[in-house]
Amino acid sequence: MKDIVLFFCFFLLLLSFLRETNAVSQEKNNGVYIVYMGAADSSNDGTKNQQAELMSSLIKRKKDAVVHSYSNGFSGFAARLSEAEAKSIAQKPGVISVFPDPILQLHTTRSWDFLQYQTEVESSSGPISGSDNASPKGVDTIIGILDTGIWPESESFSDNDMSEVPSKWKGTCMESHDSISFKCNKKLVGARFYDDSDEDGVRPSGSARDENGHGTHVASTAAGSPISGASYYGLASGTAKGGSPGSRIAMYRVCTTDGCHGSAIMKAFDDAIADGVDVLSLSLGSSSGLEVEFSSDPIAIGAFHAVEKGILVSCSAGNDGPGPATVVNVAPWILTVAATTIDRDFETDIVLGGNKLIKGGGISFGNLTRSPVYPLISGDLAKSGNTVVSEKNARYCNPNSLDGTKVKGKIVLCDNRNGYYSLTEKLTEVKSKGGIGFIVVDDNARTVAPKFKSFPAAVVTEKDSNEILSYINSTKKPVASVLPTVTIANYKPAPLVAYFSSRGPTYNTHNLLKPDITAPGVAILAAWPGNDTNEAVAAQAPPLYNIISGTSMSCPHVSGIAALVKAQNPSWSPSAIKSAIMTSALQTNNLKAPITTVSGSIATPYDIGAGEASPSLALNPGLVYETNTADYLQYLCSVGYDKSKIKLISNTVPDNFSCPTNSSSESVSQMNYPSIAVSNIKENEIKKVTRTVTNVGQEDATYTASIKGPVGLEVQVTPNKLVFTNNSKKLSYEVSFKASSKPKEDLFGSITWTNGKYKVRSPFVVSTNSQGV
Repeated sequence: MKDIVLFFCFFLLLLSFLRETNAVSQEKNNGVYIVYMGAADSSNDGTKNQQAELMSSLIKRKKDAVVHSYSNGFSGFAARLSEAEAKSIAQKPGVISVFPDPILQLHTTRSWDFLQYQTEVESSSGPISGSDNASPKGVDTIIGILDTGIWPESESFSDNDMSEVPSKWKGTCMESHDSISFKCNKKLVGARFYDDSDEDGVRPSGSARDENGHGTHVASTAAGSPISGASYYGLASGTAKGGSPGSRIAMYRVCTTDGCHGSAIMKAFDDAIADGVDVLSLSLGSSSGLEVEFSSDPIAIGAFHAVEKGILVSCSAGNDGPGPATVVNVAPWILTVAATTIDRDFETDIVLGGNKLIKGGGISFGNLTRSPVYPLISGDLAKSGNTVVSEKNARYCNPNSLDGTKVKGKIVLCDNRNGYYSLTEKLTEVKSKGGIGFIVVDDNARTVAPKFKSFPAAVVTEKDSNEILSYINSTKKPVASVLPTVTIANYKPAPLVAYFSSRGPTYNTHNLLKPDITAPGVAILAAWPGNDTNEAVAAQAPPLYNIISGTSMSCPHVSGIAALVKAQNPSWSPSAIKSAIMTSALQTNNLKAPITTVSGSIATPYDIGAGEASPSLALNPGLVYETNTADYLQYLCSVGYDKSKIKLISNTVPDNFSCPTNSSSESVSQMNYPSIAVSNIKENEIKKVTRTVTNVGQEDATYTASIKGPVGLEVQVTPNKLVFTNNSKKLSYEVSFKASSKPKEDLFGSITWTNGKYKVRSPFVVSTNSQGV
């Protein structure tokens, strides 16, 4: 109990720190505010005039007051304002909201082969129709990526054998302000960057070139050209390819060294809408606990208008798991992506005296001999003589906790389960005291392959550490060796839910299930800038491909799948594509058992949404749930917007539209969404929701519903049979939920429509709560 209380206190302190950090980052944005004025409607001269007048008055005051203007997908601008000016503008006609420019953060090969293999395992009949060689390669679809930029010289962005750029592309390849030439081609069709001048009007040298690596990695994961022989210094060797290798890439560099400015993100959305992209991919967002409402959320605002214009928007779910209600980017028009592992492990073995082998993890290119001849010691036994250093601190190898005379020339076993100091800080402590090897105990880190470059190091689980400790404590002169890392293919079980992947329920309502889907996001190999000496191992050249983890990596997997679906079904709406990906998802691993978390518990929809995305099955979903603008407008009603504000936000609002008088978060359950979430259920109370499906498969087809529900919850589908004909392509059904007693925890299940060829599955969750936790 004491540990739980301490953890809770630590969590509250961390949340407070994050909020303070966020406030400081707002102050460091040079007083920039975003003025959001709703839809950009060429027929609405009033809004355009109001925007022009406001911007003109600011420019007269100071030449560089206006940072960005928005006019393609929506109206508004970003400007340097005083707090008083911001409050004054917020009261002007046509202004929906004025808010400080937030600084958001990044949510930092074989993964595609694994997804295809998983599909074949699920079907139990080999490659399915529309898979792999038979599937479209995303030809002529354009994926827009909002990130840190791109390294255009990477082979992954080669345009060999690609046709001319499609005429629908209206974007540009901005000229760099730096000394290095930046060129687009038929693969990388466009690139923009958003370096703002400072308060004195000085504009830094800018470029869409990636100085971080994140954007290059993301772009090649989504749509990189196939490159054989790719690896990270020989590890994960094979063909690196994007999910939609025939797609074009448009990069919007919105992130700099200090984060990703909301004003730049909104400008990128506005540009991308006019440029002609088909899919937008964002591996970034706020941290859990710092979420804001729609009118102050740059991603939610930009995504809303992009989806209205027919562009699917996929976003990372965040890396703040495994705690509940940590998922971000939860607007219903966004496809929110969690992260899982693939069937590849990076194994770094530890050899103890007597040649006992412990299978560790992580990535290390050490040069110790295979024979266990190196002295081994645990951190607590190497404790510094300083009286203020506790044995616990030494066990964790915290900074200044170890005695150099006891560590020099030895391999040191350190615990990392407290999480107060980083893995890097502990490694530095061992190295600075003369240690020649590092073994760290961390169940979570064991699953994500942290990199140690050329220093001999490995990560082990708590279970394996007990065996090492037993050996140390029972041996007069314990010895060991840490071997170089090797790649293990066909690792089982996989996928597992990544420990860092943010979880549901959504923070503001239990009537919308998020995340929507999951995809590979752990130890993913993809392209990397060729000049990153910081990532180089020893005296070798910088890597051209790198291995990193995060929902940042899972998001472009789904963006690539969306581009494939769009290529095969060019007339489909973003919601139809989203539905196809969700309802065709898989829930089993490569042992044909339910997907689990890294701790071993069966994954719920709060962990994986509808399941693991399948690039093949999503191409032919059979039925789709189309969520239209009216659904999203009703969602805005439920979170407190009135008709007048909503009519400013969207220019497709029908004249007879009105918010229901009893509009509440519970009405969100009635959105025509591919998943179902019902809240506030009471004992013996019946809750009903309605869904409408559109037949996109066989012209004449009969689908039958099957229900997988938990004990204590009665679920009925009416009708339980849907008969589609040439004249009946859209049919509706009702689902009723009745709890025999008040549930003590959230209840999960699914409804699957089948016709012998297609399986169309919707997960559901029933909760006693009405608000997020």
